[in-house]
Amino acid sequence: MTLISPTPMKAPSKPTERLWHPFSLLPYDFPMIPDPEHDFDSITFEVKSTVDTTTDLYDRSLTSRRYVLAGVLCASIFSIGCIIAGTAIIATLQGNGAIQYLPNSNLPGEMLSLILNLIVTLCTESTGLVHSISLRSALASESRLRFNTNLRLLTAARGWRNPNGSLLNGVMAVLLISSYMSASLVVLSSGGSVAEDTYLVCITGLPLLLLGIAILLQVVIALSGMCAVKILTWSSSPFDVTAALVHHAQLTPAPLRCMCNSMTSGLEVCGGPSRPSEIQPSAWHTHPSIRKVILSLWGLVAACAGWAVLVTIIWNTVFRKSQYPVAPKGSWSFFPNQASQSLFWDLPIHGGVNVQWWILAFVTLALVQGPLTLGLHCSELIVNVIRDERR
Repeated sequence: MTLISPTPMKAPSKPTERLWHPFSLLPYDFPMIPDPEHDFDSITFEVKSTVDTTTDLYDRSLTSRRYVLAGVLCASIFSIGCIIAGTAIIATLQGNGAIQYLPNSNLPGEMLSLILNLIVTLCTESTGLVHSISLRSALASESRLRFNTNLRLLTAARGWRNPNGSLLNGVMAVLLISSYMSASLVVLSSGGSVAEDTYLVCITGLPLLLLGIAILLQVVIALSGMCAVKILTWSSSPFDVTAALVHHAQLTPAPLRCMCNSMTSGLEVCGGPSRPSEIQPSAWHTHPSIRKVILSLWGLVAACAGWAVLVTIIWNTVFRKSQYPVAPKGSWSFFPNQASQSLFWDLPIHGGVNVQWWILAFVTLALVQGPLTLGLHCSELIVNVIRDERR
């Protein structure tokens, strides 16, 4: 078979002149429309449709935002109700300021106290979530966001008037302790002698009033933090947070740090791009606050164990022999009773309770319950960090 090559064509002596259109510079392929009056409308529609799709780069989690704001609204209603009820009890029952009733056992009083603490927990967690998300956004706007999860009471943004600053973070810590402290004093129960087996449950007005004020102030600070900074996403996923920060130019990629782990804080440590590690570093080594939280929690465990041993020794050696000679050896029931090995402080609810008694009760309970409240709050950091690592 013979291959016949085509005759080569002679190059033109003059370069051909190409016609270009301004719309050919755009990165979109627009259809040719015979009617020139509709060209601008079609181009505007194509550009708008392309811009609208950029909001799908990350999840703003607006459903979570609605749920959180609903919880904050319920916390506001509950706090106002506590303020009104506490004020009414103090105004109508002058002197002791407590509603008293005699149940058949101490179970109704304990269940009422448990339900109240659960409601307080839901209220404080709702306001705390808003406060932590606004803190994350504030740190990102200051280019200081290193971890997706931070201790909201121990990590502060710049500015003492900032709702996420050091001053108001300290106020939030005091209000959080006051919430659980007041909830523990709202429902007080006491029993008579071991032989009579009588019970008395009191609902006090002053702690109920302080509980409402503490929760309401937490709501105000949380909403102030939400309004003070632009929250890009309400999602807890670190991928959505990273995409939102990159999209809004609040986070710029660092060169020569490809696949470097979080333990390397600079280029001099990382040494340029590296291969991904086979085993991810633990949160104990990467997150400095994790070590402090774990050590403080073990310290609380040791303190509670020592407190239990001390109460048992005092009850068996001094308290039981002097006041309850006919009391049994003790009770390990979950609900306290007359046979429980416990030290109690008898407030004179039946008479007139003055301000000094309440101040002493608040300070004593704050010293005992304050470290436990802050320790359990800090333990939330461990749960959230493990959640971020598993995504």
